[in-house]
Amino acid sequence: MKVIPPSFEVLDHLDRESLAVRIEFCGRICYKSEDRIDRDSAIPFVSKMAEHGHNSVLEMGVVTLDVQCSDQEQVVELFLTQPRYLQIDRDDTRLLVTGSVRAFREMLMFHPDCRVVRAMTAYLAKRHPYFFSTIIPEDGLEAVPGITVAKVELEKVDQLEPERLARHRHIAVKFIVNRAVTHEIVRHRPCSFLQESQRYCRYGDAKFGNEVTFIAPMFYEVGTTEYSLWEKGMLETEQLYLKLLETSTPQAARTVLPNSCKTELIVYANLQEWRHIFKLRTSKAAEPSMREVMIPLAEDFQHRFPAVFAPRG
Repeated sequence: MKVIPPSFEVLDHLDRESLAVRIEFCGRICYKSEDRIDRDSAIPFVSKMAEHGHNSVLEMGVVTLDVQCSDQEQVVELFLTQPRYLQIDRDDTRLLVTGSVRAFREMLMFHPDCRVVRAMTAYLAKRHPYFFSTIIPEDGLEAVPGITVAKVELEKVDQLEPERLARHRHIAVKFIVNRAVTHEIVRHRPCSFLQESQRYCRYGDAKFGNEVTFIAPMFYEVGTTEYSLWEKGMLETEQLYLKLLETSTPQAARTVLPNSCKTELIVYANLQEWRHIFKLRTSKAAEPSMREVMIPLAEDFQHRFPAVFAPRG
C-alpha cells in the first residue's frame, strides 16, 4: 500500500508538440502504457485510435484555422450545419475556427457536402492523413476553389484579445487525485477527459509495485484515531483486491476499491471553460478535496493568462 498527496501538472509542454505526439501522450494514461512511447510510436497509435473510433482520445488534439471564404453563402452554409463542437469567430467572410481532431472528423462524416467543411478537412488531411484516411468521401477530398485555409500558430492564438483567447486557447491539466474528486470533475461540459482505467490496470503487477496507491485524505491528520481507521480500511481493501486478482480480472476485482484510490485524469478545455470550473470549484461551497487542487491551479492560470483570469476575490 502506498499513500501519496494529490497533485496537478499543467501539460503546457504538449502545446509545442505535433497533434499525433500530443494525442498519444494523453491517450496512454488510460492503460498507463507511457513506457511504450518512443520516437516512432505516435502515428501508429493515433492511426489505431482513428480506425477504431476511439473518439475521446482524438479530442486531445486541437487546432486553430484561419478560413477565408469567397462569399457569404459559404459562411451561411457552414453555420447551417450547427457546428456545436467548433469555436468560430467571424469577421465578414473570414473565420477563425478552433476544434479537436474528433470535431473536424465528425464534421466531415456528417456534413461532407458543406464546402467549408471540405476545405478545412482537406487541409488537415493533407497534413495529417492518418486521422482522416478511413472517412474520406468516395469522391475524394481536395481543396475547395474560393476557400483558403491556413493554420494559426499558437503564438498568434496567444496574441488574441482576451475573450477570443478564452474561446480558442485550450490547455490540458493532469490531476493525480482520488476517485471522489474525479467523479465531480467529469461532470463539467464542455471538456475532454481521459482517465486511468481500473478496468485494465492490474495493480497487482510489478509495474504498479504490486500494490494499490491511495490519496492521503485531507480530512484526517497522520497519527489521529481517524487516520488510523482510514489506513486500516485501505490496507484491508488492498488485501481483498489482490486476493481477488488471483482468480478475477481487474475489472471484476476493482469492485472493492474505494474512492480514496489514486487515479490520473487529464482534463482538456479552453480557457473559457477553465474559468467556469474555477468559479465553481474554488468557492467556499466546493468539496474540500477539490479546493485542495483547484485553488493553486487557478492561481497558476492567473499567472499564465492574466488577461483572462482575474484574481480571486
